[in-house]
Amino acid sequence: MSPRDPRVDAYIAQSAGFAQPILTHIRETVHATCPEVVETMKWRMPHFDHHGMMCGMAAFKSHCSLGFWKAALIPGLAPNSNNGGDSMGNLGRLTSVKDLPPTKVLAGYIREAMRLNDEGIGVARPKKSPKAEAKVPPELAAALAKHRKAKAVFDAFPASHRREYIEWIAEAKRDETRARRVAQTVEWVADGKQRNWKYL
Repeated sequence: MSPRDPRVDAYIAQSAGFAQPILTHIRETVHATCPEVVETMKWRMPHFDHHGMMCGMAAFKSHCSLGFWKAALIPGLAPNSNNGGDSMGNLGRLTSVKDLPPTKVLAGYIREAMRLNDEGIGVARPKKSPKAEAKVPPELAAALAKHRKAKAVFDAFPASHRREYIEWIAEAKRDETRARRVAQTVEWVADGKQRNWKYL
């Protein structure tokens, strides 16, 4: 049996009365199913690791949650909306031990999470589609047209660098501020500087 993390003991002890038996039952089931589990605290909540993150539990004001890191690959579990950090977890709002699945079913989820980690199977992350090219404001386009070097550098910048300048100009509330930012952009771009060059 792996050692217990005293921070998890403290977390359970500080939780609301209704939550303590729920958290204790989850903890005991995890340890009984996976004797080599490692307890830890992540995002200020108890987590259980076995060759990587396996699951985590949390207590809230009126419910508890249990989330599995690879829930999308475990039959019978609802997928995560944010990798186990969802306040609903994968089993919904738990207000008593009766809201948990039978111990045998819960142990099955834990064994499947162990297997996935043992075999190094990960959840495929959807590829993000690239952002559309930001539209150059007319004032900036006109200013760059008058400054060939700045225009050449601006056009050669990656889309993300151009977007930073475009958004900075667009955020200006007043015309004077906008004009100042356009002039500053042309100056910095001519020197080959990114928008946040001071912080690089």
